[in-house]
Amino acid sequence: MTASVRVTVHLRIEGRVQGVGYRFWTERMAEELGLEGWVRNRRDGSVEAVFQGASGAVAQMVELCREGPAEARVTEVEVLGEGADAFTGFEVRKTA
Repeated sequence: MTASVRVTVHLRIEGRVQGVGYRFWTERMAEELGLEGWVRNRRDGSVEAVFQGASGAVAQMVELCREGPAEARVTEVEVLGEGADAFTGFEVRKTA
């Protein structure tokens, strides 16, 4: 798969990922990589995110999510789905 192919990935990130700026870090990293999609906290303490863009940039973002911001302690990144939805920009969504 080449970096020019557009892909979408839906993730669930677990660990110490709320109250540490994870959503806003995610938004900043996604925008720097030119990705579209969204991120939100989940009531179960996890963070959920969807990234869409060039396959190489999406793969890089998935790897970045495994570390997160300095205060985060990620224990698991689960791929919930992959596909080709259409987004415009990147946003932080309300907790679900």
